[in-house]
Amino acid sequence: MSESTINNSSSAKELLQLVICQLSNEEYGVQISSVKEIIRIPDITKIPHVPDYVEGIINLRNKIIPVINLATKFNLSNEGLNDQSRIVIVEIGNIVAGMVVDAVTEVLRVSAEDIERAPDMITSNISEKYIDGVGKLDDRLLILLDIDQIFTEEQKVQIHHLENAGSIPA
Repeated sequence: MSESTINNSSSAKELLQLVICQLSNEEYGVQISSVKEIIRIPDITKIPHVPDYVEGIINLRNKIIPVINLATKFNLSNEGLNDQSRIVIVEIGNIVAGMVVDAVTEVLRVSAEDIERAPDMITSNISEKYIDGVGKLDDRLLILLDIDQIFTEEQKVQIHHLENAGSIPA
């Protein structure tokens, strides 16, 4: 979503469809167009010499998928895996990767007029470049993630190497 989507009143009738995930007791939204699928946590093969946020790789229908822990990437408290934990398979540019989240709770349609820029206090723990805005729904706030901005170009290249089962420097 761009600045014009947040601020343009002519887009007020535009609905965004979001997959809502929980991370460290907060709700995050990812545009459904970036989500390929949502899966339960399978066995994850650990890879040596990778950054902390890389959990490892999984084999999903004979395709190697790097798995990223968003809580670790965002420097949030990590609750650990449980029965509600999921991997959200997303496309990040030309990369397919899995993002570990505490839970996937729902798919929502949110009007563009209900989305604003994130206040500084929300972006204090997560670099604001990852935040696409904040959705206001009654008494809830949803932090909208910009999947394409979560990783630097260098990190995207490193993750791409994982798809080929190569190790990446920490």
